Amino acid sequence: MKHVGWIAGAAGVVFMAAVGGITYTVTDGDSGVRVPAADSADAGFARDMAVHHQQAVEMSYIVRDRTEDEEVRRLAYDIAQTQANQRGMMIGWLDLWQLPKVSADPPMTWMGMGDMPSGEDGALMPGMASDAEMESLQKASGKAAEVRYLQLMYAHHVGGVHMAEGCVERCEVGVERDLARGMVEAQESEMKLMTDLLKKRGAKPSE
Repeated sequence: MKHVGWIAGAAGVVFMAAVGGITYTVTDGDSGVRVPAADSADAGFARDMAVHHQQAVEMSYIVRDRTEDEEVRRLAYDIAQTQANQRGMMIGWLDLWQLPKVSADPPMTWMGMGDMPSGEDGALMPGMASDAEMESLQKASGKAAEVRYLQLMYAHHVGGVHMAEGCVERCEVGVERDLARGMVEAQESEMKLMTDLLKKRGAKPSE
């Protein structure tokens, strides 16, 4: 398959990120090991954003095989690598904290949004694509796939930035707040690029 190389590369990055994440967490601040509660913002953000990132990685692999456009493929590759890396860090922290990766609480409870209605057809959190939207991306090709991916990923980033800003405000583990700040900066920059790429294709972002 075309994306075997991508997957192998991403897997290596995830492993390294998880190990690095454990090192940072153990040495966080001057208070030694800090273990957040299972219902803390730190744990909630790590769990929810890991799921959020997984869909972004999946969408990026899909569009990689649906277009030959190098600009879009390069962006998709960067997003897949970055978010697989970050996902590995967050899962590594949950392992270190000995906290479950799945919670009985609804997604976004840590942001006080646990009672928000789930999106239609499989969308679980802000910005996440529904099952129908994912299917539409899988069926598209060429320019149509590029536009669909860029619009879905733009909306995905809007939701991701909202969640990351929530962690910056609520999380207590310093390295996790730093990761969230980096997510905000990187994703806002990517949103500007996606807007430009959509404009070249006669389309606009869809939030």
